[in-house]
Amino acid sequence: MAEKVDQANNERVSPYTDEELEYFREIILKKRDQADEELQALQRTLRENMENSSDESAYSFHMADAGTDAQEREKTYMLFNRTRKFIKYLDDALKRIDNKTYGVCKVTGKKISKGRLEAVPHTQLSIDAKLKRR
Repeated sequence: MAEKVDQANNERVSPYTDEELEYFREIILKKRDQADEELQALQRTLRENMENSSDESAYSFHMADAGTDAQEREKTYMLFNRTRKFIKYLDDALKRIDNKTYGVCKVTGKKISKGRLEAVPHTQLSIDAKLKRR
């Protein structure tokens, strides 16, 4: 069976029906909402850490405490960036749904299985392509 190709931009057309694409959209939107809540919480934590680090304290401040605080800030910042990147991947997946190119492996051009998309809805790789990259 020949794969459908969108001639305008040479991308493979999604093998999924409009109903299936809406199903995936709901999964992605749910994950995006969760990630957005996590991002806001991390942003609050970063803001609080910055405010607390600039506070003058009546208590003496030990160097080990300063190191621990810096490490916590660094870890929170890393999680913040990782979550922001994840949201971008989810947004990109929503664009692929809108463009009807969602669910097509960017390496092989073949359909990505429904199970894989349910587990990793922002993926652009089939499991075969992912395993070959390792």
